[in-house]
Amino acid sequence: MIAEYATLLIYMAVLLVLGAVFARYNKDLSDFVRGGARGTWWMVGTSIFMAGVSAFTFTGNASAAYEAGYSFAVIYLANIAGFAVGGFCLGPWLRQTRAYTGVDVVRARFGTGVEQLSAGIGVLLAPISAALQLYALAVFTSTTLNLPLVPVLIAIGTVVIFYSTTGGKWAVMATDFVQATVLLSITILVFILSLKAIGGVGEFVHLYNSPAFHNDYKFFKQPGEFPGDRFTVKWAIMAFLMQINAQISLQAATRYIAAKDGREASRSAWLGVFLMAIGSLIWFVPPIVARFLYADELMATGLEKPTESAYAFIAMKLLPNGMVGMLIAAMFAATMSSMDTGLNTQVGVVARNIIPRIRSALGYHHDLKPRTEVRICHIATLFFGALIIAYALMFASQDTIALFDAYLLIASIIGIPMGIPHLVGLWIKNLPKWSYFPILTGCLIPSVWSFIDQSINGTTWTIQERAMWIFIFGMVATAICWLLRNWSSAKSREDIKDFFKTMTTPVDYEKEIGASEVDYEQYFVMSKAVGVVSLLMLGIVLFPNTLFHRLCILMVAASILLVAGLLRFQGHRTKRKYLARQPEEAEAKEYLPESELSKERV
Repeated sequence: MIAEYATLLIYMAVLLVLGAVFARYNKDLSDFVRGGARGTWWMVGTSIFMAGVSAFTFTGNASAAYEAGYSFAVIYLANIAGFAVGGFCLGPWLRQTRAYTGVDVVRARFGTGVEQLSAGIGVLLAPISAALQLYALAVFTSTTLNLPLVPVLIAIGTVVIFYSTTGGKWAVMATDFVQATVLLSITILVFILSLKAIGGVGEFVHLYNSPAFHNDYKFFKQPGEFPGDRFTVKWAIMAFLMQINAQISLQAATRYIAAKDGREASRSAWLGVFLMAIGSLIWFVPPIVARFLYADELMATGLEKPTESAYAFIAMKLLPNGMVGMLIAAMFAATMSSMDTGLNTQVGVVARNIIPRIRSALGYHHDLKPRTEVRICHIATLFFGALIIAYALMFASQDTIALFDAYLLIASIIGIPMGIPHLVGLWIKNLPKWSYFPILTGCLIPSVWSFIDQSINGTTWTIQERAMWIFIFGMVATAICWLLRNWSSAKSREDIKDFFKTMTTPVDYEKEIGASEVDYEQYFVMSKAVGVVSLLMLGIVLFPNTLFHRLCILMVAASILLVAGLLRFQGHRTKRKYLARQPEEAEAKEYLPESELSKERV
């Protein structure tokens, strides 16, 4: 296990260094919360992709694949469809709002009152959600490496806080890119080894459709076959609608506002489509193969929920010696990417949407200095990070956690209903600003009633039934608000018109943001970081393994090194374009011999 420890330590060190390197790019609030809107499509796209992946993908969802096949994949189809909408139109629209945070977009569409409500709910729920992810990752890591839970939890949380505090959105996007590279390289290898173990694609398809598994693995199940009537047609429809809701509404703004312009935002969404499609195909073959080959052995492990360890079980069976550490790093990647994105998002909301309102209420109307805004971001990141670790420690110290139940209750009652106004407010232009609260109220009626009915009368409400009635009530409320759309002031209608006009006006990057060295430096920094990861992977060849396993390691290392090379190549191209746009004297200075440059510095 010494090799696994060393691998993880080096991997974590790479993340910490990235945070320190990108800290120099943070000159103001825009840099910290949206990367100065200078993000390239490949950084923004991988960040979009990684924000939708967590350790639950390889535990809870892998368990669903083990038990029910690809029925749950409708959730990933919704992600892909949502990203595709982002590629066609939504990505450019939301980038073109010129917002710093997603809550900025909500304010522009619905007003200050809705802005503060959205900000407050996010600040309340986001730390608990992040703490659950941190706790789950710490449990996975401590179990796999046989380490005490609490120190592991604190260590992981501290690393995320450090690079998020120092590097802001830049560090979040950079680490997401590195983590996506690690995650995909390892999981593709596990996918290939799983198919090899079962005898190839043909044998996998044969077993999948065989009488022994056909009933469990048919795409749509009959009511009563699974708890909560999961995987039925009704469940599939509602799961798709619930998942895509956040992908094609105002809530998706945080994904695209860091992109350089609408074109880059569109390309980032298409990259998300491509990566999510690959992930959806390869991530859930291994747990299904685990059922084909190792069902008895897996069930004899004595774990409380053995099916949730199906992915880790078969991966540890098939991976070459020394790569377990990289598998754990992939799990780190999956969860830390969700944590750091959520952390940075809420810090941006505090610095951009909450503190200015408080200052204004106290009579302070002058703008803060850029460095002061960045300092506020640092303090807020440390505060939220400490809060996340504290919540996670509470989860670790109790068997029955009231806070967890409270989070699920609030998220179920408020979370889904709050998303409906964000959806219809984006796609229906004539909805007045005041419509947000009537639509929210309409959505809350069945949501709240389902819990009252279940508590008093013992009626069982499935997730899909609750969601269906939320959508129905929300659509009825939307129709009523649309019919009463003329009950709004001329100024309110003009504000809405300006919002949609701004949203569809392309960003002129040169005029609005301005080219800088950051445009090409990010390529070189990321090339070096990915190169270090490829060398780390290459070092695993030294471990005792068969020739085939050594070839597998070399292929993975070579693929990661190829990514590093492509980044460096594109960095040089971007640098040449940047220099070509600069004054002639600056360009001439760049190409002076090193000796001449030294004289000029003197």
